[in-house]
Amino acid sequence: MTTYADQFAAFDGIYLLSHSVGRPPISAADAINRDFIAPWIEGQAGGWTSWLASIDRFRAAVAGLLNTATAAVCPQVNLSGAMTKVLGSLPRPERRSTLLLSEDDFPSMAFVMQQAQSLGYQLKFIPAEENTLDTDVWRRYLTDEVAFTLVTHVHSNSSRLHPAREIIHLARDRGVKTIFDIAQSVGAVPIDLEAIDPDFTVGSCVKWLCGGPGAGFLCVRADMIPRCQPTDVGWFSHEDPFEFDIHHFRYAPDALRFWGGTPSVAPYALAANSIGLINDIGVDVIRAHNQQLIQHMIDAVDPVTIRSPLEPATRGGTLVLHFGEQHKHITGRLERANVHFDSRATGIRLSPHLYNDMLEINTVIERLFVN
Repeated sequence: MTTYADQFAAFDGIYLLSHSVGRPPISAADAINRDFIAPWIEGQAGGWTSWLASIDRFRAAVAGLLNTATAAVCPQVNLSGAMTKVLGSLPRPERRSTLLLSEDDFPSMAFVMQQAQSLGYQLKFIPAEENTLDTDVWRRYLTDEVAFTLVTHVHSNSSRLHPAREIIHLARDRGVKTIFDIAQSVGAVPIDLEAIDPDFTVGSCVKWLCGGPGAGFLCVRADMIPRCQPTDVGWFSHEDPFEFDIHHFRYAPDALRFWGGTPSVAPYALAANSIGLINDIGVDVIRAHNQQLIQHMIDAVDPVTIRSPLEPATRGGTLVLHFGEQHKHITGRLERANVHFDSRATGIRLSPHLYNDMLEINTVIERLFVN
């Protein structure tokens, strides 16, 4: 069996925090020196010729990862910034003033939607007790007044993996535009944007893609691009950034109209390298390895502790466990064993990646006081 752990930086302990920050590839240092530091030192057009080529590679890598066109991809600092630009890029539809999201979505996205109330929108939440894996629930909430809905592929606090294609196609049939949040799935779950077909997709490279913070992205459905007129623009949103005509602004013909002013470079140089590695390995390989290790833990623990879906088809890359009155005791045992994880109200989150193996997972199981 092929192993890939040696392609990632070593770690002192058992690292199960890929849902938060993925481990860097060992090639990361060379990539940042080659694609960011060296052009800066060499001074090729101030470094910008090489730097912009790195960003082009980032866009192409994201496009290859998600089965979409490079022209559909725009670099973003993070998901919240991308969503702000999306909501402000289109006029509020007549008779549609509601933004729909779930109470289990990531709070940062809800904060953006709250601020969109200044544009005339109002929020409607799918209550946390509803089963958002059931498309009939979405059918009840996708009513005539909904303009946009946020569809989170994998919920961070439960690892619920949603039937995105079905939800998004249902929304389109009802005239609702979709924003697809893949922060917790990209790199851990194969994603085909051509098949899922959302209007907008927002994601980040800091987690399963192992690309570090600062390299987010926005993907825009081709027929949506010419309809969008973002207000948060800059010279890199321009059709010709180097025209330098202060009196005339023209939107870029592709998703770069959402870009903005002078871009960061280093995060995208790092992320282009890491996504290249992920593309070479294959997300399907990562998914199979991740689910094998998760299933091994599920088979070992008391079922009453499991807060994630039991079926792999509805589970993301994280196992969430809660131990009731023993919770603090169990987490203490894990910490003393140098297991790195985190905890939310729903329980501890354990996220194995390619750099984890069955020996490590057996050590985790031993510390869980099970069987």
